[in-house]
Amino acid sequence: MEFKDYYAIMGVSRDASQDEIKRAYRKLARKYHPDVSKEPDAEARFKEVGEAYEVLKDPEKRAAYDQLGANWKAGQEFHPPPGWDAGFEFSGGGYTGADAEQFSDFFRDLFGDFQYHGGHARGHRGGMRGEDHHARILIGLEDAFHGATRDISLKVPQVDERGHVVTKTRTLKVRIPQGITAGQRIRLRGQGGPGLGEGKAGDLYLEVEFQPHPVFRASGKDIYCDLPVSPWEAALGASVPVPTLDGTVEMKIPAGSQTGRQLRLKGRGMPGRTPGDQYVELKIMTPPASSAADREMYEKMAAHFDYDPRSTMRNAS
Repeated sequence: MEFKDYYAIMGVSRDASQDEIKRAYRKLARKYHPDVSKEPDAEARFKEVGEAYEVLKDPEKRAAYDQLGANWKAGQEFHPPPGWDAGFEFSGGGYTGADAEQFSDFFRDLFGDFQYHGGHARGHRGGMRGEDHHARILIGLEDAFHGATRDISLKVPQVDERGHVVTKTRTLKVRIPQGITAGQRIRLRGQGGPGLGEGKAGDLYLEVEFQPHPVFRASGKDIYCDLPVSPWEAALGASVPVPTLDGTVEMKIPAGSQTGRQLRLKGRGMPGRTPGDQYVELKIMTPPASSAADREMYEKMAAHFDYDPRSTMRNAS
């Protein structure tokens, strides 16, 4: 996927004010409108300008886009880094999948799942309830497994008096429920947008994502990990220590196991009414032949075993 430089498309600098972006859009929209333009690529350019404006006119989407950095060039191969928009507080007005279809793959990958719909609740006597706000947060797997209370910092995009987008940081103490999974939300009552008049403030919804872990991967309530084993442990069977989010346990490796075999530790996944499982995938590691004695041992094995690991490939051809 190619990176799109929305500022270059609009012909404005990265520090342009919101008014400057609006003026640039109006000028380019008139120039490339398919009904009046004589440019050969008018329709494509009109859509490209419209997409850039959808992002840059919105202080929240613009601030999130800006954090990708200014070093990317238009046309470069690009993939959004995991959790790229984590920590940004949005006030709603997102896209559904159908809405985003009119834009490029680049836009859809960044903003196509912003299905945050804020808006005020119906007004009642004394005022109107504030907007609900939304943010994605990155937490550790251990915090989700055990439950925790953490200080979470959120970036809140705003437009200053000169019309430039700036971000302010606010920090909230958040209780992370034990057993929460990726994609679930934590609701903070009254931490959304302020109400009008005597209306109550809206709520803040924090969508959970997990920070990359050096050992474990999560899928719903199930936990996965790779376990290095020696050739003799796989061939003969063994009882080996396996890390889990709740400490190390002993696991039996059946004799004759191969790389890629998955073993299950029942109930060792995320806790809950029905706890998840932990799946352990075996990775057979070959010791290096770093000495003459090591090489001699391998030569004895080669002479002893009548074994061809590629025989199934030849039989299939």
